[in-house]
Amino acid sequence: MSQLPAPSPEALAHSARLQAEIHRAIVQQGGWLPFANFMEMLLYAPGLGYYTAGARKFGSAGDFVTAPEMTPLFGQALARQVAQIMALSAPRVLEVGAGSGRLAADLLLALERLGQLPERYAILDLSADLRQRQQQTLADAAPHLLARVEWLDHLPDEFSGVVLANELLDALPAHLVRWDGEEIRECGVVGDAAGGFMWNERAAGGSLLAAAREIADSCDLEPGYLSEISLAARAWAAEWGHRLQRGALLLIDYGFPRHEYYHPQRSAGTLMCHYRHHAHGDPFYLPGLQDVTVHVDFTAIIAAAHAAGLDLLGYASQGQFLLNCGMLDLLAEITRDTPDYVRAASAVGKLLMPHEMGELFKVMAIGRGIDGGLSGFAEGDQSRRL
Repeated sequence: MSQLPAPSPEALAHSARLQAEIHRAIVQQGGWLPFANFMEMLLYAPGLGYYTAGARKFGSAGDFVTAPEMTPLFGQALARQVAQIMALSAPRVLEVGAGSGRLAADLLLALERLGQLPERYAILDLSADLRQRQQQTLADAAPHLLARVEWLDHLPDEFSGVVLANELLDALPAHLVRWDGEEIRECGVVGDAAGGFMWNERAAGGSLLAAAREIADSCDLEPGYLSEISLAARAWAAEWGHRLQRGALLLIDYGFPRHEYYHPQRSAGTLMCHYRHHAHGDPFYLPGLQDVTVHVDFTAIIAAAHAAGLDLLGYASQGQFLLNCGMLDLLAEITRDTPDYVRAASAVGKLLMPHEMGELFKVMAIGRGIDGGLSGFAEGDQSRRL
């Protein structure tokens, strides 16, 4: 990892504290920790995990750039779909995992221009640091709308309206599984002699084994095939079957339907780490200082949601969804041949083009009590591919 930027001494000390916590957890678990538990600690250990500590994560100064950070046109286009769903359900929005707060600010301003502001805009985020940053972003960009925003500590028991999750599911803990013919093994983490971590495999069991067998029955997996199964993402989607009264979830993330996720050419899985705008595949590197993600199996998400009583309302590539929501019309409203237009056009190209984010990122709508088609999926709905 010598090619990656060197962290500060303070950052290294922070990482060492989390590394020690994980070693204690390994001992408490009998010397072996499932990768899903390891990933959860890397990202969410109180005060030490990547998303719960205070390091800057988003934008050019962080580790990666999300769509809302690239251009306000993303939130403006999304607002058109949000407004339609609110009109069909209730004037409330809940954003889960709001990052820097940029999307919340852009959405609220766009909905204000449309004359369709939500009565309440709720944000659920586990990070106290990110909550402060979200509050500051909203106070700077939309101070007159800040009173409409509230921060939650847990999912509401009941909710009607729009639930937004932009790049949330990829950051939920996932199990690592290896298929070897009839044998299915789970990859776990143990300590090594140098005080670091190393892989160790055990026979898979319980609900993980059942999920792995289901995948093996429907996909052509060669012996030694390694990939991820996110039981947490499935459970999160299913939970809304108990909480959503009327409305829709809009899930925006990178991923595939199952037959593409577990494709023969993807035999090493999709696990990826992000540190200072560098992507690599070593989750043991600098615990707590880098993001660790997996792609989303959208077939598993809708299967879990459907079993919980929710309906699939649409599934499309991000590029097609944003086109349906009028992103090019929004770009055309900016005066051409100006610096603002050049910046916006560059960002729009990255969001729409298939070889950039347009095809890898998908948008899925899941809901209850919504009559009529959603505008974001008017063309290019790929629901049958699931």
